[in-house]
Amino acid sequence: MKVFQPYSLGSITLKNHIVMAPMTRSRAIKNTPNDMMALYYEQRSDAGLIITEGTSPSPNGLGYARIPGAFTDTQIEGWKNIASKVHNKDSKIFVQLMHCGRASAAPNLPEGAKVIAPSSIQLSGEIYTDTAGLQPYVIPEAMSKDEIQNTQKEYIESATNLVAAGIDGVELHSANGYLLDQFLNPASNVRKDEYGGSYKNRTRFLLELTQKTIDAIGANRVGVRISPYGVFNDMQGEYDDLIEMYSYLAAELAKLNIAYIHIVDHRGMGAPDFPTDIVTTIKEIFKGTIITGGNINTEKEAQAILDKGSDLAYIGRPYISNPNLVTKLKNNITLTQPTMDTFYTPGEVGYTDYASI
Repeated sequence: MKVFQPYSLGSITLKNHIVMAPMTRSRAIKNTPNDMMALYYEQRSDAGLIITEGTSPSPNGLGYARIPGAFTDTQIEGWKNIASKVHNKDSKIFVQLMHCGRASAAPNLPEGAKVIAPSSIQLSGEIYTDTAGLQPYVIPEAMSKDEIQNTQKEYIESATNLVAAGIDGVELHSANGYLLDQFLNPASNVRKDEYGGSYKNRTRFLLELTQKTIDAIGANRVGVRISPYGVFNDMQGEYDDLIEMYSYLAAELAKLNIAYIHIVDHRGMGAPDFPTDIVTTIKEIFKGTIITGGNINTEKEAQAILDKGSDLAYIGRPYISNPNLVTKLKNNITLTQPTMDTFYTPGEVGYTDYASI
């Protein structure tokens, strides 16, 4: 079937149409990629493309406990090791750059870092910290224009260093209520300057950043992840100009000729339904590679994503407990179910100890 055939992602050839979705696993002790993480990604390198867990380009972006960064030399060396392991298995790897923005608590940030966001609007609920358990989200500081420019610079430095270390590209995480999505969504962006208000203004931060990233590493090494209709992290799922905004964003990203748009579909995990066929709308405007998925557990379900018009199918949670997932799909082998209690714990259990068959 098409799902197991090679795919040309710009100048990069993927060995199949399966993408391992980015999933936070919280194993980066002191926010640094390590040998345990290298083994984890190596084990799952039957995917044509691996998109890593969210990785912060800045100390300010470290919202969750034990997520990796890409802003120190030691962190970059860790990613260099991971890239080498994945490439040895003939797979490709993009690091997802994720700045958590307001989705953060002070105990999860290093000394001198602070919680920043488009507007000073607190996220509801609590977030886990290793040192103090559950803590309320911090009220973020609204970013000044200087902070906007500095944050973009941090992204560019991370992207440049990652590619120099052997990573194939970066994904700008503009979904699920993190910093870039916080600029897009009117629930978290009430700015009165050129970065707020109209949908063209709300997309400005992401489009500026995308152009600067392209200038640094090339368009074929840049992907963008979005989550239209998503409500995670207090995002507003529907608003008046949503279709216009994502249509405009798709058109502008098409002009930039980026590697792909990655569209989140969490409906299989209980997220609200899409009231429109937004994936098709974006595909018809963008015309380039679209990655989407959601609730895929069989070869047939993966192929159905491609048959509907998307180019690559992402698979998330099944990859946690099925390191050789593609082999299992090819041979119709029953998938192992993951242990949810170990999704975010710090050790090897529930991480690198799942059997390969």
